[in-house]
Amino acid sequence: MILSLLLSSFLTFVELNCENLFDTTHDVGKEDSEFLPEGKRHWTRTRYWGKLNRIGQEILSCSSCLPDLVALVEVENDSVLHQLTRRSLLRNAGYEYLMTTSPDVRGLDVALLFQPASFRPLCYESIEVPVLPGMRPTRDVLYVQGQIITGDTLHIYVVHAPSRYGGERETRSYRMKVAQLISQQVQLCHQENVIITGDFNDYIDNASLKYLEEFSLVNVTKNSQGKNGYAKGTYRYHGEWRSLDHFFCSEKVANRVEQTYINDEAFLLDEDTRFGGKRPLRSFNGVRFQKGFSDHLPLIVKFKF
Repeated sequence: MILSLLLSSFLTFVELNCENLFDTTHDVGKEDSEFLPEGKRHWTRTRYWGKLNRIGQEILSCSSCLPDLVALVEVENDSVLHQLTRRSLLRNAGYEYLMTTSPDVRGLDVALLFQPASFRPLCYESIEVPVLPGMRPTRDVLYVQGQIITGDTLHIYVVHAPSRYGGERETRSYRMKVAQLISQQVQLCHQENVIITGDFNDYIDNASLKYLEEFSLVNVTKNSQGKNGYAKGTYRYHGEWRSLDHFFCSEKVANRVEQTYINDEAFLLDEDTRFGGKRPLRSFNGVRFQKGFSDHLPLIVKFKF
């Protein structure tokens, strides 16, 4: 048994867009008034702590074993991550975290939770995305270099690309800039064991994702389905399931993929009364609070090294 552990190790990696995981305190210089107790969403401490616990429940339901790595998108600040990992349902899970401090106008960032027993960070960096004409400052890309239990070194990038607000065509160059930034760093540093994940705000047939594939990066989750048969993607828009969340891997790491799936447990879903079928159970339906989780479902990849 000891020999088999030395020869191989499984690594479970979850990606989740938390959908507006704000605390209830104003961050100076940020447009977060919507998510304050006196804001239009009446974001009270009760609602906030409920959201923290539901995100914790969502993460714990992704796998029969505790995920080794969790990439989180749309988290506000260090206080939120501290409370998520130390005081929510995840408080006994032992997660540590790294995160960005971005110039994003609303104050949203990305983060990586990790299990110290299976992943040891060696260095990390918050990579700022250059602002193009007409583009608002956006989320930094989180880069983490770390070692797993087999001794392999991984180069991980966590992404939350600029949104499509204003039109897909009009904002296309903003997301392309993120793809170019990451591919340049991967090539410049001659990185081999690469994993890029997050919310790319693009579908598999869009330009930014095709650009990454041109640099021998493999979209290992392009055909991922819900493990319970409900979801055909991580996101549902106008009744159609598609994925804005993805995992791209270098060829060497892509060959280590054992399984990919979307976590579509029944408690994460809601009835789509307009288009029929199921959709992610989000925190708000318009401005009506409904004790949901997120408008995205978690995406999971299991690797064998």
